[in-house]
Amino acid sequence: MQYGVCHLSIVSIRISPDDTMEMVSQLLYGEHFKVLEQRKKWSRVRVAYDGCEGWVSNNQITLISEEDFEHLNSQTTSKIASDIISHICTEDKMLLPVLLGSMISSASLLGHTFEGGSIDQQLQKEHLAAIALLYIKAPFQKGGKTPFGIDCSGFTQMVYKINGYELKRDAESQSKQGEALSFIEESEPGDLAFFDNNEGIIDHVGIILEDNYIIHVNGHVRIDRIDHTGIFNTEEKLYTHKLRVIKKIL
Repeated sequence: MQYGVCHLSIVSIRISPDDTMEMVSQLLYGEHFKVLEQRKKWSRVRVAYDGCEGWVSNNQITLISEEDFEHLNSQTTSKIASDIISHICTEDKMLLPVLLGSMISSASLLGHTFEGGSIDQQLQKEHLAAIALLYIKAPFQKGGKTPFGIDCSGFTQMVYKINGYELKRDAESQSKQGEALSFIEESEPGDLAFFDNNEGIIDHVGIILEDNYIIHVNGHVRIDRIDHTGIFNTEEKLYTHKLRVIKKIL
């Protein structure tokens, strides 16, 4: 078994070993992974943080030893970049931009130094909304996890990650975490609301805010009204998503 770490700002994880194929997720700087299969130009990896699997280009990753992989895995709290953009100084004295939610704990392993704000502890639940607002207006990008392109479950996962808590990668998997609430009136800011499609498949998630508002990704990260029916877009004057369940994670 081989192991690796992402040494670049962002690396695409694709469904197949081809640059034209769908992006299922992304590696951000410092995220480590197992290499399940290696080919001449591509490797199939499993991300340690959330178990997401897919293909990455070999020239965009750095292989590490099993000992280094286990060291990164054993850290009870990780140091995570808390600025929308900060910088890493590489071994050759070049500045590498890194984005909100990057894993700064891996910098020393790569011989890098970090310049910017970071969080290295679990924050209280009330901080979730403040972190979520850092992504406001970020455009939708399927598989994205950054302020420059993000999907609904990537958004919720990153907000919780920066606050020191783990969520799975996709909305359906996230919906299996936490405790279900019977009524929307029981929810608190930071709880997750899940929505399903006409086939009953959970395909959308957002973060509850105060006063019956929700922050989620629909075209871009935005704030809308929410009630027992679902998300109501006041601009379009219609419901865009049908509520399935609200879960309390913290």
